[in-house]
Amino acid sequence: MEIIVGMHNIEPRHRGCVLTVGSFDGVHRGHKMLLEHLVAKGRELGAPSMLMTFEPTPREYFRGGVVPARLTRFREKITLLSRTELDRVLCLPFNERTAAMDAEVVVEDLIVGRLGVRYLVVGDDFRFGQGARGDFAMLEAAGERHGFGVSRMQTLTADDERISSTRVREALQAGDFAEAERLLGHPYFMMGRVVYGRQLGRQLGVPTANIRLQRYRTPLEGVFAVTVSGLDRRYEGVANVGVRPTVDGKEPLLEVHLFDFAEEIYGRLLTVEFKRKIRDERAFDGLDALKAQIARDIESTREYFADA
Repeated sequence: MEIIVGMHNIEPRHRGCVLTVGSFDGVHRGHKMLLEHLVAKGRELGAPSMLMTFEPTPREYFRGGVVPARLTRFREKITLLSRTELDRVLCLPFNERTAAMDAEVVVEDLIVGRLGVRYLVVGDDFRFGQGARGDFAMLEAAGERHGFGVSRMQTLTADDERISSTRVREALQAGDFAEAERLLGHPYFMMGRVVYGRQLGRQLGVPTANIRLQRYRTPLEGVFAVTVSGLDRRYEGVANVGVRPTVDGKEPLLEVHLFDFAEEIYGRLLTVEFKRKIRDERAFDGLDALKAQIARDIESTREYFADA
């Protein structure tokens, strides 16, 4: 799968694609159904399939931190999209210039001019352009003028409810990872490289691999039983997601203590898959109380894996 970052990297060879546009946060089963339709249409027309997305998302740009938690950072989204048969991902920065583009300019300059789209498929609630004035009717009219097909995918449902990123967030916040996996079509995970921390875990006798959560908000907070891949084998462990209030932490962090593991892994790219919530994050009265709780968390997590 080819990744194109920025409008300036769109080349003449990228013209003539079938296209979809959206945030695709979580790449859940509804997204995958739309992508399967897009890929099939591309094969029918003999054209490569492309997904256009934005970083940050338009909602994040306009509303800052007052937005729903993001399920997938860009790396995680690309990892999930690479498991599909999609040919290309075009990621455009969403900034002041992007936000000011008229819907007509988006169609004429980008969709028609630069990409030469042959077929466009969007979700049933898709809007675009300055002030979100562009809609499906505008795309249909443009398709008639310029000779490209346009279709709108209906929402995939489960238990008579639409499959959406919102439902996945609700399942994760409730600690229902089985439901989240059912909606996503894959286990929920976070990815990132191990960075240097304050070495507090080592001081407490519980060394951790620290991964920064470079997202506006995380859908999880608390202590979790996890499995970790990206090393010589898959490891079980216990993870904390949050700001670590006992030690006056400020930055959201994913800290993972791997069971039966003692190597230095700074800089390694890890995938952390969440299995069960152990407890909420909370502040403790000092490091001794925190250390005692960590011991209980480890015991509870080992019991979970022993029974799983």
